[in-house]
Amino acid sequence: MMRIVVDEAGEHLDAAAQIWAEATSWRDRVKDVPPLELSRPVIKRVLEISPRSFLLMVFDEDLPLGFAAIAPVAGNESMAELHYVGVEPPSWGRSVGAAIMVSAADVLLQRGFSEARLLVYVDNERAAQLYERCGWRRHGEAVPHPRMGKAEQEYRLVLEAVELH
Repeated sequence: MMRIVVDEAGEHLDAAAQIWAEATSWRDRVKDVPPLELSRPVIKRVLEISPRSFLLMVFDEDLPLGFAAIAPVAGNESMAELHYVGVEPPSWGRSVGAAIMVSAADVLLQRGFSEARLLVYVDNERAAQLYERCGWRRHGEAVPHPRMGKAEQEYRLVLEAVELH
């Protein structure tokens, strides 16, 4: 059974960084997984953006399966950005990504955000399909990533309470 943890203190920073390193290596078909010394600062920077930043972690018992690193958008405190979303490769196809996306929307709404955004490489079709299934919509045109040059598409989600009838 999957368990969601909201981590504001960065207690699960290394777990998230390891998932990110493994997932991006698999996604990009790179044989060597980067060490924590390289992936940890990437995730840590998100937590340092704002006191409202946090990691949303998904666990199966004590095993970390996935995460999202989330922070408010500078200059627009009602919008949050999912800077990084990752699922450990052995858990791909087990609905971990969907659990992250649904839980993130719920947590962000509870924390007073009205909208969320994220960027995804255009060639990461699996992730784009997940976001669209979870209600995210393309926003604007794809643009080249500033460092990598790969085309990235912005997605947005309007956060609203769902009323049960």
